[in-house]
Amino acid sequence: METAVKKESLSTKQKILAFTLTLLTFVMGTSEFVIVGLLTEVSSDLTISLAVAGTLVSGFAIAYAIGTPIVTVYVSRFPKYPLMLTLISLFIIGNAISALSSTYELLIFSRVITAVVSGVLVALSMSIASDIMPESKKGPIIALIFAGFTISNVIGVPLGTLIGQLGNWQLTFWFTTLLGIISLIMAIFILPRKLKVQKGSAKEQLSLLGNPRMILAFFIPTFSIAGTYTIYTYITPILEEGLGIATGYVSVILLAYGAFSIFSNVLAGKIASHNGVSKLRYVFIVQAVILGSLYFTMGSTFAGLVSLMAMAVMIYAMNATIQMYLMNLATVYSPGAKDFASSLTPVAVNIGIALGATLGGYVVANGGYVHLSWVGGLSALIASGLAFISYRMDAKEDFAGSEAEEGFEV
Repeated sequence: METAVKKESLSTKQKILAFTLTLLTFVMGTSEFVIVGLLTEVSSDLTISLAVAGTLVSGFAIAYAIGTPIVTVYVSRFPKYPLMLTLISLFIIGNAISALSSTYELLIFSRVITAVVSGVLVALSMSIASDIMPESKKGPIIALIFAGFTISNVIGVPLGTLIGQLGNWQLTFWFTTLLGIISLIMAIFILPRKLKVQKGSAKEQLSLLGNPRMILAFFIPTFSIAGTYTIYTYITPILEEGLGIATGYVSVILLAYGAFSIFSNVLAGKIASHNGVSKLRYVFIVQAVILGSLYFTMGSTFAGLVSLMAMAVMIYAMNATIQMYLMNLATVYSPGAKDFASSLTPVAVNIGIALGATLGGYVVANGGYVHLSWVGGLSALIASGLAFISYRMDAKEDFAGSEAEEGFEV
């Protein structure tokens, strides 16, 4: 069986499909994050405060976290091909409305619509990859699709910000609208037309949220991401005040951080392909050590930068494994809820970001930047503990039978 798995390879159609789904996440990531670099322009043009403009970021995240699983429950019963094309079309319309917005109310409305549509598209993309790709390639392909978001931060967001600064912020959203149109054209020709439809009832799908195994798995990425964002939320003052780096070099370092985080997705694919759930127990321990190391390296510019770049490499290392794990759990406990389960990883990540930012704020208010390191490390250790518990429960229950052997080797 092992030999057969090793010989599996992607067909040309599967490679093009993987590229199309990755391009889609790149476009959605650019649309989501580019607003961060344009808040000053937006607040000035719409005559709103910078704090109010900031709700365009937080509002997107909240709508994404709440709306994605709810809408996924109700649309997953429809055939995937026309559903994907409809959602991409709505994404294009949402970005076009953003580009045409002359009031805050219309802009926040378009951002909420775009957020929910993006979340459902990510969930369906992961589900399609899981259905279409060979077993041994699922982990790397899912990691690649997630990488679209990372690449958007490194390439799409700076490019979109530059377009907005040279022209106006509306022009940036015309840019993301154009990217959406390109994605739609590719999807029309590339997406498989006959995809499996999981026709689970809304009650059956939502019942997953009451399943202790799903809840346990859900909080693994939540605490892992919270560990990183406890520190990352305050990375600019850490660089300037902690490591003594001049303000003019901060953007360059953040770009390097984004580049290093791309390697995190490569690492995620390798972990998911080789006994992923088992490996995560130790991956989070490594993450905790790296986060905690900043406590000792804060006084050195070079050593501190090494800690931060290593933090970037670990940030998404669990994504592909957790995504596959949640979908496998759904296959076991509620087969009709696979699409719903595929929507939970991004939700867990968004909650983790909010938790990390909150923890970081409390630490900074009551201590100092140096203490963010061990608090972040502790959060990663909690993720490791949850992964240990999940792994032991899998082994005890002989989780998923042959599916476990193929995907997770428990």
